[in-house]
Amino acid sequence: MQVLGLIAGNGRYPFETVAGARRGGVERVVLAAFEGETRPELAEAVDEIAWFRVGQLGKMIRYFRSAGVENAVMAGQIAPRNLFDLRPDMRTLLMLGRLRTRQAETIFAAIADELGKDGITLLPATTFMEESLAAEGVVAGPGLRRRDREDARRALRVAAEVAALDIGQSLVIRQGTVLAVEAFEGTNECMKRGGGLGKGKALLIKVSKPGQDFRFDVPVVGAETVRTAAACGIVGMMVEAGRTLILEREEVAALCQSHAITIEAAAVPPAAGNSKTTT
Repeated sequence: MQVLGLIAGNGRYPFETVAGARRGGVERVVLAAFEGETRPELAEAVDEIAWFRVGQLGKMIRYFRSAGVENAVMAGQIAPRNLFDLRPDMRTLLMLGRLRTRQAETIFAAIADELGKDGITLLPATTFMEESLAAEGVVAGPGLRRRDREDARRALRVAAEVAALDIGQSLVIRQGTVLAVEAFEGTNECMKRGGGLGKGKALLIKVSKPGQDFRFDVPVVGAETVRTAAACGIVGMMVEAGRTLILEREEVAALCQSHAITIEAAAVPPAAGNSKTTT
């Protein structure tokens, strides 16, 4: 792939996507950056950049077409509040008018469809990031206690059921009891609420939605996640193996070591009654 369009939200995710693309042989990275979201210093890592307001879909597509972009990825979150405070251009207005529901997932899926109409394929957000997906087992830190690991693995199924309802990707638990459920506020605020109730013994559970469209909204854990966990009494995390990105691996490992926080990964257990037996 010679040219990659990058639709960049906030945080470190876009930087790691650019690095992965370079390792994967991409020659030109064309960046669509968003005011109030994308870090300005990302401009130094790419070949072309243009700035947009959230909602300027038509302008962004014209920019990609003029730059010869045929494949694009989304990397980094757009703050949920900005999805509900759009100043849309005409193309965005027409797109939104066709949506029955305006959730983050439906909006992003519609954006992918609009890109496709102009010959631009939106690739999975894990493209060039496969090495950052969490492998099963201990990812960082000293490892969970056996009881905590058992509670966390069971809670993966609960988190998957919640995610299937389009509520959120994360739970905070203590001894199997759900203390907080992520919703509109995001993972960090969920951890703050649950950590306060957990009194230094809470765990974060993070999964993808069953059937998740991996072109957007991939579960992510990074250094800021660990810092927040340390500040609010989260002692460990269980994430979905193979479907959660671990960013800033070296810094995450160092923070987990210094704060005695564990990150482990496991597959989501099957729903009750759905397990298969062989004879």
